[in-house]
Amino acid sequence: MTPAPPPSPRPERLESVDLLRGLVMVLMALDHTRDFFHEAVYRGVDPLNATDGSIALFFTRWITHLCAPVFVFLAGTGASLSARRGRTPGELSRFLVTRGAWLIFLELTWIHWAGWSFAIDPKEHWGLVIWAIGWSMIALGMLVHLPRTVVGVIGLGIIVLHNALDPITPEHLGRMGWLWRLVHEGGQIEFENGIRFGAGYPLLPWIGVMAAGYAFGTVMQAAAATRQRWLGRGGAGLLVAFLVLRCPNLYGDARHWTAQPNGFRTVLSMLDCTKYPPSLCYLLVTLGGAALLLAWFDGKPRRFLRPLLVFGRVPLFFYLLHLPLIHGLAVAVNLVRFGRADWLCGAHPAKPPPDAGFGLPSVYLAWFVVLGLLYPVCCWFSALKRRRTDQWLTYL
Repeated sequence: MTPAPPPSPRPERLESVDLLRGLVMVLMALDHTRDFFHEAVYRGVDPLNATDGSIALFFTRWITHLCAPVFVFLAGTGASLSARRGRTPGELSRFLVTRGAWLIFLELTWIHWAGWSFAIDPKEHWGLVIWAIGWSMIALGMLVHLPRTVVGVIGLGIIVLHNALDPITPEHLGRMGWLWRLVHEGGQIEFENGIRFGAGYPLLPWIGVMAAGYAFGTVMQAAAATRQRWLGRGGAGLLVAFLVLRCPNLYGDARHWTAQPNGFRTVLSMLDCTKYPPSLCYLLVTLGGAALLLAWFDGKPRRFLRPLLVFGRVPLFFYLLHLPLIHGLAVAVNLVRFGRADWLCGAHPAKPPPDAGFGLPSVYLAWFVVLGLLYPVCCWFSALKRRRTDQWLTYL
């Protein structure tokens, strides 16, 4: 009797992808820490005010624009790379659809109730980045039966052309206007049964980003020197395309930049592109920068970047923990400071004190505390995923 061959070893992960994913998770935590701690949030101050706002606050917010596009794009890339692990198109499709549905469920329950609101209100919901990733995965699950080139063309077509749909408004579609808010425009939707839904991440552009990320997986499977060259040239090309379209306000963003009191602030206005929904210019500058970062990370082991590697290997686990942790820390700090924190809890929170919030140094301190608390837990979960192959672990 011939003994069965030993199981094939797992394909080695691309550390550059995990490093970039870890970086955007860390930046995402910074943005969400700012949401709960910074004084400007409670005073209605636009952090991206290019005219006379704080430059430090501008870049604290702007640098986190990298997060959502990279998060969605790399989800598509990860799906593409998973084919190396022996998944057939049918298996990959089923996984994407079921994982996408799971993400949508998490967005509408745990993330909203335990992360953002600290309250359960079945009539108040938001569709944010995890919601967008969930629906994009479901869409990709239907597309993976096509050749990757075709999927890439569909994704790029959506990214490049969706701004041509900007003149269409929900009012043009009458009773079906709510669907347009979900798909392209975003905004608050109120249904007749009293349910309110905030479409924070309109789906169409994000589906395009994930489809493009899926096709991009082919680049990441090339030899290291080849992919680094493609990443460098591709990233530079995207940034040049951003300048070509954005400088003359030619196409790709409905919100045009304007001349400011000085040249530096005019550059800030130019950088401030539309995120909701993500404009072509927004995606060019963020994904272009991400490609250059990926080229820099690729094949260059750096021990000091190990925390990013740990966070990048367990992104959903990190996400599900970081919001309740940041929110809980904000509640605890304000209970000590004011003896109350009711404006941070509930679907209809109380009005905050006039001096609520903290300056940027305190925001960064809270961010470091959050990352320090998350790191050992993520190390443990990352090690668990490496030791075990349980199916449920693939959904976290």
